[in-house]
Amino acid sequence: MDLKKIYEKIGFPRLIIASFLIVLLITAAILNIPLSGIWQDIFTRFGMNAILVLAMVPSIQSGIGINFNLPLGVIFGLIGALVSIELGLSGLSSFLVALAVAVPLAIVAGYLYGLMLNKVKGQEMTVGNYVGFSVVSFMCIFWLVAPFRSPELTWAMGGTGLRVTLSMESSMGGLLDNFLAFRIGATKIPTGLLLTFAILATIVWIFSKSKKGTAMRVAGSSEAFATSNGVNVDKQRLLGIVLSTVLAAIGIIVYSQSFGFLQLYNAPLYVALPAAASILIGGASLKKAKILHVIIGTFLFQGLLVVALPVINIISEGSMAEIIRIIISNGIILYALTRKAGDAA
Repeated sequence: MDLKKIYEKIGFPRLIIASFLIVLLITAAILNIPLSGIWQDIFTRFGMNAILVLAMVPSIQSGIGINFNLPLGVIFGLIGALVSIELGLSGLSSFLVALAVAVPLAIVAGYLYGLMLNKVKGQEMTVGNYVGFSVVSFMCIFWLVAPFRSPELTWAMGGTGLRVTLSMESSMGGLLDNFLAFRIGATKIPTGLLLTFAILATIVWIFSKSKKGTAMRVAGSSEAFATSNGVNVDKQRLLGIVLSTVLAAIGIIVYSQSFGFLQLYNAPLYVALPAAASILIGGASLKKAKILHVIIGTFLFQGLLVVALPVINIISEGSMAEIIRIIISNGIILYALTRKAGDAA
């Protein structure tokens, strides 16, 4: 394979972003920033965010496009985690109960949301944005009146209403990060976190190769062709958005246990854009998405965020670090979301 074919396969945008990441890593080494800590953070942030990016795959494959209403699944993932904390559970039991509560709720919500999307074909991403904001706004009221009574969840004064940020230290904090974790030198590998993503990615990949998954992808790629072959397009779209919503619910539970905190109120609004940017940077389009796109995109996006901050912090002597980090992260998101569908990424 000659260099031109390699270049075409990788794509100019990914080549630029990967080159920038390599330059930052080299700069970090020159500035004597411990690379072991940087790689550990990259692996951890990859595992934390990869499932949320994976949630984009079924919605894209089913023809709905990018699921900007990812907060819908996130909300029910948060409810599952809150229930497990309210029950005083810890460790694996806390994690499993959170999933047991979140997944059925996400299935129902995804189904109802899918019915609505079938009524607004061609405007799914716009409607998803509006619904996402509406759901999060409504839940801001719910968090204040929710019937949780655990002192770990409620405001200290009055004992009602959930706090903005909730610690998971006593429940499932770091559960997956520490499971089968090992070190390569000074770098800790969060094995459980990466394995969880690998298992879910494998399930999604196997499903996409199955009869139902193939029907869903056919419906997403060409509605007319699918209909002519007896495929119920609306049913496949429903399936895609339900899977996406469920993966979002699981993803936020995995993210939160690694982060160590649950973030309520407006926090779910900030989930969809980075996930969408990651999968687009990885090579997906509005009609096509693969597991490989999830892996590449998440690694590049999170890698840049991890490496850029300490490097810029030293170069600017701390005065511009946060501003530059915001510029880089939002710049990547802006680039990814303004790409033409079908461009190489």
